[in-house]
Amino acid sequence: MSGDATAEESRPVRDEDSFDVPALAAWLGRGPIAEVRQFPGGASNLTYLLRMADGADLILRRPPTGTKAKGAHDMAREYRIQEGLAPVFDKVAPMVAYAAEAESPIGSELYVMERVRGVIPRQDFGFPITPEQASELCRASIDTLVDLHAVDVTQVPVLQELNKGPGYVERQMSGWTKRFENARTDDTGDWSDVVGWLREHQPEDVAQVLVHNDYRFDNMVLDAEDPTRIVALLDWEMATVGDPLMELGNSLTYWVQADDDEFLLALRRQPTNAPGMWTRQRVVEHYCERAGYDLTPDQLRFYEVFGQFRLAVIVQQIWYRYFHGQTTNPALAQMGAGVAYMESRSRRLIAGEG
Repeated sequence: MSGDATAEESRPVRDEDSFDVPALAAWLGRGPIAEVRQFPGGASNLTYLLRMADGADLILRRPPTGTKAKGAHDMAREYRIQEGLAPVFDKVAPMVAYAAEAESPIGSELYVMERVRGVIPRQDFGFPITPEQASELCRASIDTLVDLHAVDVTQVPVLQELNKGPGYVERQMSGWTKRFENARTDDTGDWSDVVGWLREHQPEDVAQVLVHNDYRFDNMVLDAEDPTRIVALLDWEMATVGDPLMELGNSLTYWVQADDDEFLLALRRQPTNAPGMWTRQRVVEHYCERAGYDLTPDQLRFYEVFGQFRLAVIVQQIWYRYFHGQTTNPALAQMGAGVAYMESRSRRLIAGEG
């Protein structure tokens, strides 16, 4: 496996996502930037590889162009969370610099961090891994999630600021429902029955812990020599203090297993269908055993359905930008069909058929 795998995934910068490179270099004050490349995802925030003239690699994060949901793409939040976590949680990248939009050398809010070398699992692994290693990676990922949820939020000032106390489930329900309404397009389906079911079955918070809120394999950097070891977690844009079971449900939404239908397998963002990878049921069992929770299937169903709804809102927000011509990224052309699929899948989950 190449320790440079993440760099190899980068591409030339899309014209619509380009910026003033000399101005950025002058602002950073670390010498000339020899090359800028872009990572191909870019559905939420845009991510670039900065190859410095002195041989160092840095990573730049900035918001996308076009209309953005209020509170989304908050670079300052993402920067401060990682900077604050560094002393108490060892799986964050070292931060370098942050700029608000008003003082930014490229006209938009941004932050820069050091590049953490390793490999990142995408839709498929893309590097050799045995079924036994895949199983051990699953264990490591859930154990890391438990460790993350065990961080003492009272010891991290930025997390104390983000902690709004009990009522997280209600705030999530209200917030994501509003975001969905604000991102509707002409082809958006009728989700009223799904939202109504969620409201009817909404539980109280079980705890207030650090939640990453986008916890999945393609936000993990693995050791290039030992793919069962997680070196760092990426993309802390939505991290906050909240309910751990809500995070579990959100993560299960991305966990596409080998016996799922063809459309879901085509939508997957991580290689959880590969030989040796755990089923969603085993993930839940291991998490609950490690974290000390006892969930019945009926209790779990709320978190799974909410996770599906939340992901649909995220995809709908992206589809809104593409639908209205605010981005021409061809990778986003199928987002509308994805939202429609999630609508039907939510109903199947409610019926116990997921």
